[in-house]
Amino acid sequence: MYWLPLCRKTHIRVFEMAIAIAAKNIYKSFPGVQANQDVSLSVEQGEIRAIIGENGAGKTTLMNIFYGLYQPDSGKIFVRDKEVHIHSPRTAINLGIGMVHQHFKLVPSFTLAQNVVLGIEPHKAFLIDEKQVNRSVRQVSEQYKLPLDVEKLALSASVGEQQRAEIIKALYRGAEILILDEPTAVLTDQEAEELFVILRNLAQQGKTILFISHKLREVLAVSDNITVMRQGKVVGTVKTSEATTCELAEMMVGRETVGGRLRNSNTVFGEVILELKGVSVLDDRNLMAVKNASISLRSGQILGIAGVDGNGQEELIEAVMGLRPVVEGDILVKGKNVARTSTRNIRETGVSYIPSDRYKAGVATDAYVWENMIASDYYRRSFSNWLGLRTKDINNAVKGLIDSFQVITPGTKTKTGHLSGGNIQRLIVGRELGFDRASVVIASQPTRGIDIAGTEAIRKNLVEYANRGAGVLLISADLDEILDLSDQVVVMFEGRIFDAGIVDEGIRIRIGNLMAGIEEGCSS
Repeated sequence: MYWLPLCRKTHIRVFEMAIAIAAKNIYKSFPGVQANQDVSLSVEQGEIRAIIGENGAGKTTLMNIFYGLYQPDSGKIFVRDKEVHIHSPRTAINLGIGMVHQHFKLVPSFTLAQNVVLGIEPHKAFLIDEKQVNRSVRQVSEQYKLPLDVEKLALSASVGEQQRAEIIKALYRGAEILILDEPTAVLTDQEAEELFVILRNLAQQGKTILFISHKLREVLAVSDNITVMRQGKVVGTVKTSEATTCELAEMMVGRETVGGRLRNSNTVFGEVILELKGVSVLDDRNLMAVKNASISLRSGQILGIAGVDGNGQEELIEAVMGLRPVVEGDILVKGKNVARTSTRNIRETGVSYIPSDRYKAGVATDAYVWENMIASDYYRRSFSNWLGLRTKDINNAVKGLIDSFQVITPGTKTKTGHLSGGNIQRLIVGRELGFDRASVVIASQPTRGIDIAGTEAIRKNLVEYANRGAGVLLISADLDEILDLSDQVVVMFEGRIFDAGIVDEGIRIRIGNLMAGIEEGCSS
């Protein structure tokens, strides 16, 4: 079974069609989340199938089920028309399924060839045969037209080279079905185009590709068919040759809003309280993650930043909080430029910060609850003096925050890491909002992984803060949350900010277009 290429994205099949992999009525839930709901799809051998959708649509969960990282609650998986039970990645590999994750899993101190054969190394006597390692990996590299410097250390390899090594690793183990999770998220434009050439070559040789992405122009360029997922369900599958970015964006985003608006559309805002002027920021790879971004947030306003994760939102917020250097531009809080000052100084101007990763940036898990509650305020006169910490005052304040924000904990001297994720999030929100002095609130994914009651409480807290005159900058991958809370929405796409306007009847379509990189909008 193979393909004859006609052009960039069109192929003629000259073999009998066969189903390579299929899912039937798959359900998968996690605490508080129905990740997959009655998901069914089938992919033919030699096909490049794109799976697209917003964050939380269920794409990666389904692929992890195919690869044996998760087990479905119910439903069936078929590989080459035979029902299978994929208990682990080892089972998946034995069935000819390989997966390349968004975050590569290479050992930095090993060569690329050593990474490819890791765990199944060829031996000579009792030692690994390094010559055979390089020879066998080079052979696979040449067979599939995947150029690779087999002797280069992984830590010295470019992102594109690391990705090719991951693909070769799967092919080396006999993969006939390749799953790629957001494969272009870490690539430059040139590296992405090189990847597309590789994928087309693999499809021509009969490999089946499942390509998870949110970049519509890319999937239109490389895929044969596109399956759209939303809120854990398959919305539909369309032929790439018959699809448009506008139609796909509408399928991804949908039209119905879950929940309800918490904001009064007639709210009057005050003066500009946070302003970004032409801000540019580098990511950890020294690539420009934020490009000439400008935002104005007024007192009493909730400004939502929508967009698929990885478009520069995290780097932007880290720059605002002084956690990442600003390459160009200014950040003004109440008219004071804080672009190149410390996080403590920024907080002193009246900025509170609810980070997206509660464990990485929100709390110290080994510290006590009371220590995390005053982590930003321990030096203030209300909590300390020249003799040290005022333990009685701290204890009273912390107990008040625990009650007000419904943090379930055995006591203030409990290790924070022993709390549930939801209660840790309540702790963070209590610390950032409970002392009632912030004039700017930066809330990044504030309800991620929180139950319904906790989500409602946190959203009401943010709205109450805005009602009292604070400006709230809300960053969320949950579009419904953005629409329920925000007065105005901007969209981040590939590091740039685009204004979607005030929240009205047409806002969802405008956001969907901008999230897909369609600046000019779509005609109805």
